[in-house]
Amino acid sequence: MIEKGKISALQMAFMMYPLVVATGDLLIPAITGKLAERDMWLSPIWASLGGFLTVYVVYQLSRLYPKQTIIQYSQQIAGRIPGKLLGFLILFYIYYADSMILRQYGEFVVGIFLPTTPMILVIGSMTLLSAFAVGGGVEVLGRESQMFVPIVILFWILTILLTLPDMETDNMFPILAKGIMPSLLGSIPPMGWFTHFMVLAFLLPFLGEGEKGLKWANISVIAIMVTLAAINIAVLLVFGGLSAKLIYPAMSVARYISLADFLEHLESITMAIWVVGVFLKFSVYYYALALGTAQWLNLSDYRPVVFPLGFLLAASSIWMGPNLSYLASFLGTIAPFYNISSELLIPILLLLIALLRKKNQQKKGAQQA
Repeated sequence: MIEKGKISALQMAFMMYPLVVATGDLLIPAITGKLAERDMWLSPIWASLGGFLTVYVVYQLSRLYPKQTIIQYSQQIAGRIPGKLLGFLILFYIYYADSMILRQYGEFVVGIFLPTTPMILVIGSMTLLSAFAVGGGVEVLGRESQMFVPIVILFWILTILLTLPDMETDNMFPILAKGIMPSLLGSIPPMGWFTHFMVLAFLLPFLGEGEKGLKWANISVIAIMVTLAAINIAVLLVFGGLSAKLIYPAMSVARYISLADFLEHLESITMAIWVVGVFLKFSVYYYALALGTAQWLNLSDYRPVVFPLGFLLAASSIWMGPNLSYLASFLGTIAPFYNISSELLIPILLLLIALLRKKNQQKKGAQQA
């Protein structure tokens, strides 16, 4: 096996948490606010259904083909050539998604905090740091997530609590004034984030507690749903109808905090916590890309491809789009359907084929008996 490391079910859950929250916490409130308006806090709840479905499908595939990633068992399910093609499509999607994550990170840091710093320097430093983490293996990523994710969760809890004095509950009412449809439409973009749980297909083979995988994956989905709903509520209650017009509403909430003229201007802390989350998210995707590429090419080790892939990720992230407005529009319109088709529909297709093949084999076995 290319990867000999092991992670616990809890570490796996921590690794999945920033996969959605790390970029969703800053972007989802504005995206859902445009579509769902006052009901924007409901959208992450509906969107989480996509996360639960993705977890179920990937876990069932893992049960049918234990100790294998989706790159490996796709060839067993669909055949060598079609399986190779599906594996390539999955890897290309992961490459695209990781490049997009890197570009979002660069746009945020350069646009908000380091306007005179070349973006390639910001992106390159993140890529280099992640490359060393990915080279350390899945155990390193699991321990990093177990160390830092609780800090991220605690920070968001404190941020929401500190904004309570500035919240206006009238901004939330009337609930469902235009029916359920706006909140359902608003759930489509965050559902694209929740389907990131497809990455479990690269982590479950290295789980030391396989029987606990489904439980902790669902707990992670619930934790993400609660986090995004709480952030959307905080943004809505503080800014009301202005939420959809802000680029980074959650960052604006942090800037809004002022407690006794002593505790205020927390945006620098917000940036630091957000950078940690993006580092974890980027690294997990980076690891899946490196591991999957090595398996697709039938290599004996994934580490030789880590730094070449990092160079390609950094280069392509610069080419992802001309500016932040373009990226924000893409993430709110086209990207969710790209995410859902690549991260949910392909695993569903593989599971259906696998179940049909298993059923046919059982029929043949019964006939022969």
